[in-house]
Amino acid sequence: MELIKHWAATLDDYAIDLAWSPDGTSLAAASAAGPVTLFATPDGAVRHVLPGHDDGTNCLAWHPATPNLATGGQDGAVKFWDASAGQHTATADLGSAWVEHIAWRPGSEAHWLAAAAGRQLLALQPDGSVRQTFPVAPKSISALAWEPRGGCVAVSYFGGVCLWDADDFIAQKEFPYNNGIQALVWSPDGRWLVSGNQDPSVHLWIPAEDGELHMSGYEGKVKELSFDHSSRWLATGGSRDCCVWDCSGPGPEGREPAMLPHEAKLCAIAFQNNHGLLATASTDGVVMLWSPDRTKPLRATVKMPAAATKLAWSPDDTLLSIGSEQGVVYVLKCAG
Repeated sequence: MELIKHWAATLDDYAIDLAWSPDGTSLAAASAAGPVTLFATPDGAVRHVLPGHDDGTNCLAWHPATPNLATGGQDGAVKFWDASAGQHTATADLGSAWVEHIAWRPGSEAHWLAAAAGRQLLALQPDGSVRQTFPVAPKSISALAWEPRGGCVAVSYFGGVCLWDADDFIAQKEFPYNNGIQALVWSPDGRWLVSGNQDPSVHLWIPAEDGELHMSGYEGKVKELSFDHSSRWLATGGSRDCCVWDCSGPGPEGREPAMLPHEAKLCAIAFQNNHGLLATASTDGVVMLWSPDRTKPLRATVKMPAAATKLAWSPDDTLLSIGSEQGVVYVLKCAG
């Protein structure tokens, strides 16, 4: 197997976020300077350049069922765009704090956007109106992640995680954790909620069973988390080796993880959406593909000119997009 360059394009600053449209026909790339570029999947042709946010764009998210895009910025605003027309449609002003986390509710026709700025979480409608303002979090919100069926959204801050119900907006559960949380991810089957932590460690909750597990011993803060489509394999960063934990049965505690080595610290990881390949990237520019369940897991290696800031698989898993610190977006195709 090898990774072959499909196309590449240059932004005006480093690529702070990447996301494929749900139908796979477009790739949105946010520059840290502000503009958001929409590329055509087949050849990388620029469809539209959206102005984004004047002080810098932080994050973006495609609507699950329409060609609409939401972006969050350093100006404290969430902006909504008609991606097909390349037009701005609405703005929600969240205040002075940066908007660093946005995500659309999945699995429901009543889609709304969870948006976090500082200690404030809001539910926003596609027209920019506020559907719900949640109670202020104890500390700044550090991550948010939707339960895969869309029943609740998990929100983390220093000191714990809160699960907010998506329909009545009340707190379902709160999980204390006496440290900073860097990242959150749910397993696709909704069984596990996992945090990557500042201490440095990985913590797992089983919300339906009120169970929890803990793995420590990482070299640094754990900011990279990814589950495979089967919910069995959990890949974690925080070191030069990517640790892949077996979450089947009772879970990973007490089991030895598969160790997938890099020569430099990991900076991004991503499992395919519906297949078994894992992409990992390290700060020396190396990107690797792995099949963690194989005796010889390494499948392909490519050396990029700069470290990756983001990895994202296309919806059909045939293309891997890479955002880089140099502001170049690469789209690679898996062959062989």
